Amino acid sequence: MIRIVFTILAGVLLGGVVHLVSVLALPRIASQDAYSRLTPMTKLNEVTALPLADPGNSPMPLMDPAFAMAICRYDLSSGPIKLTVPVSQAYTSVSFYTRNEVAYYAINDRSAGKKVIELDLMTEAQHNELPEDEEITAADRLIIDSPTTTGLILLKALAAEPGLMPQAQASLAASTCKLQTEPVAAKQEAPPQPAPAPPPPARKR
Repeated sequence: MIRIVFTILAGVLLGGVVHLVSVLALPRIASQDAYSRLTPMTKLNEVTALPLADPGNSPMPLMDPAFAMAICRYDLSSGPIKLTVPVSQAYTSVSFYTRNEVAYYAINDRSAGKKVIELDLMTEAQHNELPEDEEITAADRLIIDSPTTTGLILLKALAAEPGLMPQAQASLAASTCKLQTEPVAAKQEAPPQPAPAPPPPARKR
């Protein structure tokens, strides 16, 4: 009896491990993941509106027909990007995914507390290159570190009623996702202080 119970438990444990490994590995081995499907219809570091949810032709799975959606397919190899998203009347959210569709950050209009969601996206190495006082002098600046150089940003705006869908689409159409116009300054050591001037010579009496 104990042997049968042990065999069942071992089988359940092995099945769970296989399932977990399959779920984690699927985005890496899939030839038509979200990033690949969206590449032909989007441009790098630009916001592209997605068509409304259609069961027969949907660029992304599980699209909600109550939401207007847009995508920014980003590449940080040339530098950080700045994202600005005007919030809609009902609800606006922004979600960040790595190249392999792993979600690593999300924000909405409630948590942002502003009429425009604005943030800087960069790699950890680019963040480390910021001057030490950069975040102190820009206290309102939200900086997000991307674990990968490329990835996807999903923008969603809720249309509480069908008649509000144009307004939700317009708020996303006004969004921007573009490379920083100013280069990220590297950390620099403080310049050496000049030597004090020599004292004036004493007057002869």
